[in-house]
Amino acid sequence: MTKRALISVSDKTGILEFAKELETLGYEILSTGGTKKHLQENGVAVTAVDEVTNFPEILGGRVKTLNPLIHGGLLAKFDDPEHQAQMDEHGIAPIEIVCVNLYPFVETISKPNVEFADAIENIDIGGPTMLRSAAKNQKYVSVIVDATDYPAVLAELKADGQTTLETRRRLAAKVFRHTAAYDSYISNYLTDYVGEEFPDQLTLTYELKQTLRYGENPHQKAAFYQKRLASDFSVAYAEQLHGKELSYNNIQDANAALQIVKEFTQPAAVAVKHMNPCGVGVGETIAEAFNEAYEADSTSIFGGIVALNREVDAQTAEKLAGIFLEIIIAPSFSQEAIEKLTVKKNIRLLTISFDQNTKDKFNTVSVEGGLLVQEPDRNGFDEADIQVVTDREPTEAEWAALKLGWSVVKHVKSNAIVVTDDKMTLGVGAGQMNRVGSAKIALEQAGEKAKGAALASDAFFPMPDTVEEAIKAGITAIIHPGGSKRDQDSIDVANAAGITMVTTGVRHFKH
Repeated sequence: MTKRALISVSDKTGILEFAKELETLGYEILSTGGTKKHLQENGVAVTAVDEVTNFPEILGGRVKTLNPLIHGGLLAKFDDPEHQAQMDEHGIAPIEIVCVNLYPFVETISKPNVEFADAIENIDIGGPTMLRSAAKNQKYVSVIVDATDYPAVLAELKADGQTTLETRRRLAAKVFRHTAAYDSYISNYLTDYVGEEFPDQLTLTYELKQTLRYGENPHQKAAFYQKRLASDFSVAYAEQLHGKELSYNNIQDANAALQIVKEFTQPAAVAVKHMNPCGVGVGETIAEAFNEAYEADSTSIFGGIVALNREVDAQTAEKLAGIFLEIIIAPSFSQEAIEKLTVKKNIRLLTISFDQNTKDKFNTVSVEGGLLVQEPDRNGFDEADIQVVTDREPTEAEWAALKLGWSVVKHVKSNAIVVTDDKMTLGVGAGQMNRVGSAKIALEQAGEKAKGAALASDAFFPMPDTVEEAIKAGITAIIHPGGSKRDQDSIDVANAAGITMVTTGVRHFKH
């Protein structure tokens, strides 16, 4: 009995060589449309699917393979006498190999200003149906959806005349992952199109970028997955120019650094340790900005991650090279900078597109047995409802310090307090169980530099104790959300000390 293979692919990578090998092995090739034409033009003998079904392609190609003479050949149990009798009765021949990949739906919706009708027309129906039929019948049918599997399948066919059951099951599992992902892209596109924010079912698709040596700790297995339709402003889409492989903790810290540095339009540098900023600086040049970030906490930056929002030049690289750092992230590196930094074998140099038009409408965080979904916190200083609530207005330098502090404090674990001047962070208090504790840490770190500086708090003051600590340390300007029933107590304390206080109307908890 003639063996048959059905081939219908949008991505024709490697398909000609695969089909020719199958032909050499005695397979009759069934195909449709563009795949059939491509194979025939390159010397492969092809039987058109409509010759098998005795029914033409209709509806502009929307219906080609949806026919019992095809799906009977895919779904029949080849060793079942009853199935065999029905196949003989209806003239159905088995199909042992199915090679299909799908209409480029994701590629279509990735195009700028794609028309809805174009997206809909690129929803494949016959392809997933054939894949699912063949994958269900994995005991008998080899189904290939990924061109990288062509060599392994051919090797087994040449060696034994058939693939192993283990291989067929592995291929079937890949098919169901592939069709599930394909459907998730379609469902998410349509859900977004109709404006449904929180659907009754949420299906997310990620693709494996790399397996990791371990997770947060060496005894934990880990891997890094990326979203297909994500912004390029992402660690997942970074280009690594130098250094060893990123670790789980590197990726977390690098992401935290990126989220902070994107707050700034002027040259800025951010140093991160354990997902909290240890130093943030701004300047007229990127070298000035990094110098401020380094001076903010020259101890904690050791072994940290640094993100910069301008090209790293030779001057900046000279300073960076003198510090032990895990990662440096920037839009680009000058050739001189690369030469200076790559002397260190292990330091990771990453370039990332600083096009900050993120495509993520929501952030997700996993919890045991569930998933939390929320809008990203994109509210910055310019979006806040800024109110000066004290008698004294901030000076120009205080306004700059308040803006810097407010841009940073939203990225610090709550309870969060950040002390700044107009160029850099001076002290960071993160993750304490009470706000006064965070303030004491930040103020102690700032030391004498707290005199004349600004203090930012991610949430309001339920009582004036934090303000009192700030005044004792010499703080002259405070920014916080406001909204406590006892706001006036803090305002009165600030007025009595002659300092200025600004409220934003926006809370920035970060858990």
